[in-house]
Amino acid sequence: MKNFLLAIEERRSDYGISDAEVVPFEKLKEIIDFSVKHTPTPFNAQMGKVALLLGEHHANLWDTVHVTLQKVVPPENFDATAAKLAGFKNGHGTILYFVDEEIVTGLQNNFPLYKDNFPKWAEQANGMLQLVIWTALKQVGYGASLQHYNEIIESNIKDKLKIAPTWRMTAQMPFGKAGDSFSEKEFLPIDERVLVYR
Repeated sequence: MKNFLLAIEERRSDYGISDAEVVPFEKLKEIIDFSVKHTPTPFNAQMGKVALLLGEHHANLWDTVHVTLQKVVPPENFDATAAKLAGFKNGHGTILYFVDEEIVTGLQNNFPLYKDNFPKWAEQANGMLQLVIWTALKQVGYGASLQHYNEIIESNIKDKLKIAPTWRMTAQMPFGKAGDSFSEKEFLPIDERVLVYR
């Protein structure tokens, strides 16, 4: 239990990532496969999906974000945005997260009593999957952060990668060899966030 809690504590947003390969591809794929397989989903529906982008696919993703944002971000503000995107592109890869809406719709049809809950439960399960992969990557020496450029890139990226139209993108996780420094987190008093009745 202590190792698990320590792993959760050590997981941070890391923007100083580099392209260095920390573990062999086979180990990286094993981590992702294990996480996708064992992260819980409502009714064991397994609607969480991921796409692992490496090499030119990873670079092309961040080039696409760059070009797309350049059209909407004011020029005087774009230098900071470009630097941020270059940091993501400097990483080793990106994990794209999806929810398979076909599965969600099937659950809604099969269990109409819970119809309104399945989209929310799918998002919760996707969040758990993101945390599991992020924490596992950190344990082997990769740093990562979670980004949300979904609306501006989803159609383009899904077309390029031939991803099923029913897969709805929820997040992007650029990762790479972890940087050396992290800012300290500030926390609200825990008694303001946890109630105990005994």
